[in-house]
Amino acid sequence: MDATSAKTPNFSATGKRKRAKARVYLYKDGKGDFQINNSTLDEYFPRATARMIIKQPLVLTKTEGVFDIYVNVCGGGKSGQAEAVRHGLARALLQFNPELRKTLKAEHFLTRDAREVERKKSGMSGARKRYQYSKR
Repeated sequence: MDATSAKTPNFSATGKRKRAKARVYLYKDGKGDFQINNSTLDEYFPRATARMIIKQPLVLTKTEGVFDIYVNVCGGGKSGQAEAVRHGLARALLQFNPELRKTLKAEHFLTRDAREVERKKSGMSGARKRYQYSKR
């Protein structure tokens, strides 16, 4: 780790989505570095869609390049992790400037998406899909 990550973060927050949890740390007066689990953003999320989802709060609040951002994310899949990072990033930006609340809330970035995977039921092939009925 470099010298920046040894400092205490200016703002931090936790984001969640499905089974994924992301701890987001913002360091003010940064160069715009984005590090996720000790990898760059492009290395950890090769899909452009995931990178776009993560950067949405920064683009919306016009704070791209203002912070060095360090993220620890675990659990779930890449899609859930990307949305967990977005949720944590929005909450950390709110600590930085409470006036951004109206903007972030309008885009539902502060709301924790509570949808979870439905469990599989007995006698079925999935949560809702049933085995084919045979009359004869």
